[in-house]
Amino acid sequence: QVQLVESGGGLVQAGGSLRLSCAASDRTFRSYAMGWFRQAPGAEREFVAAISWSGSTYYADSVKGRFTIARDNAKITVYLQMNSLKPEDTAVYYCAAKRGVSLLRAGSSFDYWGQGTQVTVSS
Repeated sequence: QVQLVESGGGLVQAGGSLRLSCAASDRTFRSYAMGWFRQAPGAEREFVAAISWSGSTYYADSVKGRFTIARDNAKITVYLQMNSLKPEDTAVYYCAAKRGVSLLRAGSSFDYWGQGTQVTVSS
């Protein structure tokens, strides 16, 4: 059982930056693909970014060029650097983990989830 704990959310003005962190409990972390998803009020959960165990990265079109996902296997942590934030980025952001490299954009394929961290971007 992998436990994931997100941190780094908060309130920021449009155009600002935040860095989310997701700390894992399992040292086999390096074998997992990691993803970030978000859910705004009244909306469905959506894919934001993912990184495979080998470091390949994938992004939603809405965040490409603004967000960067990275992992530090030594610290068993994955990060989401968010720049040029927009009010429409406001959501609860969730970290997730899975084995394998398929369906990295599909939340339903992930096995483990964090509790979420709130990101609010004011206009």
